[in-house]
Amino acid sequence: MDSTLITPRPDKETPSVNRARRAAWGSFAGAVVDWFDFLLYGITAALVFNSEFFPQVDPAMGTLAAFATFGVGFLFRPLGGIVFGHFGDRLGRKRMLMMTVWIMGIATACIGILPSFSAIGWWAPALLVTLRAIQGFAVGGEWGGAALLAVESAPSGKKAFYSSGIQMGYGVGLLLSTGLVSLISSMTTNEQFLSWGWRLPFLFSIVLVLGALWVRNGMEESVEFERALVEQPKQTKKRLPVFEALIRHPGAFLKIILLRLCELLTMYIVTAFALNYSTHNLGLSRELFLNIGLLIGGISCLTIPLFAWMADRFGRRRIYITGAFVGALSAFPFFMALDARSIAGVVVFSLMLANIAHDMVVCVQQPMFTEMFGAGYRYSGAGVGYQVASVVGGGFTPFIAASLLTLSGGEWHYVALYLMAGCLLSALTAIFMKAPQPH
Repeated sequence: MDSTLITPRPDKETPSVNRARRAAWGSFAGAVVDWFDFLLYGITAALVFNSEFFPQVDPAMGTLAAFATFGVGFLFRPLGGIVFGHFGDRLGRKRMLMMTVWIMGIATACIGILPSFSAIGWWAPALLVTLRAIQGFAVGGEWGGAALLAVESAPSGKKAFYSSGIQMGYGVGLLLSTGLVSLISSMTTNEQFLSWGWRLPFLFSIVLVLGALWVRNGMEESVEFERALVEQPKQTKKRLPVFEALIRHPGAFLKIILLRLCELLTMYIVTAFALNYSTHNLGLSRELFLNIGLLIGGISCLTIPLFAWMADRFGRRRIYITGAFVGALSAFPFFMALDARSIAGVVVFSLMLANIAHDMVVCVQQPMFTEMFGAGYRYSGAGVGYQVASVVGGGFTPFIAASLLTLSGGEWHYVALYLMAGCLLSALTAIFMKAPQPH
C-alpha cells in the first residue's frame, strides 16, 4: 500500500501525553479481550473438555487430548503474527488491532454454542480444534500491534510503564475468566456445570469485544510508524517485513524465545496444569486453583505496573533477571507444597511464581522485544518472535507437564525440573544479552 494512506502530522513529532494514554488504554482493552478468551479456554480444557469432547478415550488420554487442543492455539499464533505483522508494518497498527478483537470474539462465542461429542460425534472435537486455531491466529496478531502502539506512543523513559497495560490485560483477563468460571461453578451442580454452565463465560466475551472496539476506535496511529512511512524511500522495492527482520536480526528471535520461557512456564503451570493435577491426582477441589487464579489476576493489576515503573527507573534487565531467578527458586517448593497438600504453601508459591517471577519478567517485554527491530519491520519481527516463543515455550507446557507426570508414574519432580530449567535459561539469556543497537 502507498504511504499516502496515512498522513503524518508535523505538529506531533513527539508523542503527546494524551495520545500516549489513548494508545495505552486501547492496548489494554484489547489485551483484556484476547487474554480473557485465550485463558478461558485453558481453564475449561482442564475441567471440562476431556469429558465433553473426548469421552470415548481413557480419562488420562482425554486430558492429554484436551491440553493438546489448548496447544493448537499456540501453533497458529506465529501465522497470525506473520499476517497481521505484515499488514501492520504496511498499513498501520490500529487497523490490525481492530480486526484481531473481532476475530477473537467471534471464535470464542462460537465455542460457547458448540455441540458436544454426544450431540455430533467427532465433529465436535474437530470444530473445537478449528475454533481454537482461529483464536490463536487472532491473538498472534494482537500482542505485536498492541505492544508497538503503546511503546511507540509512550514518552521517553516511561516505555515500560505505558506499555505495561498489555500485560495488565493478561491479569484482568485471568481475573475475569477465572472469576466467571468460579462463580458459575459455585452456582451450579457438577452436572449443570459440565452440561451448560461452562458455556456462559464464552458467550460473555461478546460484551468485552464491544467495549474494546469502542475504546480502540479513539486511538491514533503511532508517531514512529508515521515517521517511518515518510522517511522510507518510496521508489525502493522492499522485502517482506518478516524477512527484513529475519535477515537483519536473526539472533533476536532466539533471544525472545529464551526470554519468554520463564513467563510462559510459570503462568501456565500454575493456572492450567496445576488446576488439573490438583483435582485429578491429589483430590483437591477445583475451587482452590480457581480462587488462586482470581488472586493472581487481582494482584497482577498492581504488581505489573509497579515492576514496570521500577524497570524504567532502575533498569529493565535488573528487574527481569531478578524475576527469572525467583521463578527458578520457587519451582520445587511449589510442588512440594502441592504434594503435602499445604494450602498456605500452595498459595504462597503460586504467588511467587505468577505475581513475582512472571510479573517481573513480562512488565519489560514490550520495550525489550520491540526495540530489537527497526520501526519499518518491528510489528513482524517482534510479533512473530513473540508468537514463535509462545509455541516453543507456552502452548504445550500443560501437555508436556502432563506427559512428564504420566511417564514418571505420577511423580512431580520432572515437572518441577522443567519449570526451573526454563526460568534459569531465561535468566542466563538476559544476563548475557547486549543492549539493542539504535536502528
